[in-house]
Amino acid sequence: MTALTQLRLPAGERAARVAWARLVEPGDAAAARLVGAVGAQEALHGLDPASALAQRVLPRVGTLDVQRDLEIARALGARVVVPGDDEWPAGLDALSEPPFCLWVKGPLDLGGACSRSVAVVGARAATGYGIHQARELAAGLAERRFTVVSGAAYGIDGAAHEGALAVDGATVAVVAGGLDRPYPAGHAGLLARVAGAGAVVSEVPPGSSPTRWRFLSRNRLIATMTQGTVVVEAGLRSGSRNTATTARDHHRVVCAVPGPVSSSASAGCHVLIRDGATLVSDAAEVAQEVGPIGELAPHKEGPHEPEDDLEPVHRAVLGVLRVQSSTTADDVARQCGTSTSEAVSALGILVANDLVTRDQSGYRRVRRTAPR
Repeated sequence: MTALTQLRLPAGERAARVAWARLVEPGDAAAARLVGAVGAQEALHGLDPASALAQRVLPRVGTLDVQRDLEIARALGARVVVPGDDEWPAGLDALSEPPFCLWVKGPLDLGGACSRSVAVVGARAATGYGIHQARELAAGLAERRFTVVSGAAYGIDGAAHEGALAVDGATVAVVAGGLDRPYPAGHAGLLARVAGAGAVVSEVPPGSSPTRWRFLSRNRLIATMTQGTVVVEAGLRSGSRNTATTARDHHRVVCAVPGPVSSSASAGCHVLIRDGATLVSDAAEVAQEVGPIGELAPHKEGPHEPEDDLEPVHRAVLGVLRVQSSTTADDVARQCGTSTSEAVSALGILVANDLVTRDQSGYRRVRRTAPR
């Protein structure tokens, strides 16, 4: 392993972590264990040349240039955040293979933003219903001072960022490639807006391609740097379900938005709900699940009707009356199974409450105007 030990690395743990981010793929278990045991710098210089990890690292040694990576980051207006920094999201420490460092672009303090945050994720091939729900949820959460975290993909992710930005809220995009390689290309403008107001984050260095396995690794960051994950539309095979599973395994709140039972785009959400995810329909319900105790969503119920407060006998009497024709008290008593005196008493209360009117032929129900 002479090639690695002879490299001229900038001194310090931070530089060594930047080197590890270049040398191995995100989520490399052996590298994470070694760095966790002895520190990044000692692990880098003391790597056993005969180990399987060394053999994986060796092909990348020739292109390793920590100083270049740091200079590129500065040119991009980005910074490197490592464990121990105030800006490091504390939730990432729960991972068995946490990132070695994060490349962050944007004015948002990442650690502070993630201390009150929700991941909003879902299908790329989203329906109009899903896009609308994601935007509304994200906007509502941002208005409640939650940071909206997502992956900047087409579909639900993009809609979540858009919803937060629309209300001048905080949002973080966690991407699978280098910060200098916006992906998808069609979201380059959106990523620029997120970087301008919030933060764009990656665990891979500049120049890295957003490969399939890096997307899956990226999902573990989204799941653990936040307090909860909301899935808005997901198929049965979905990266969003992977994010939700990671969140659940790390004792985070998992919520899902239901859709039509016939929609394949919502099938994954329905499975999550069956498996224990909390069904949510708006931002207030998400805040109740993810936020501190006491951040309760308003209780939902249908419009209040005047007869809701009636006694059962009064409701029964009202039920037999018609709007178009009058009914006598004796007929009311017979139909309701009450005495005539009980019917007369109930009818008097209904008249007093403007639910029934009396004429020469008997009693009739008052016609209610439809609410505007």
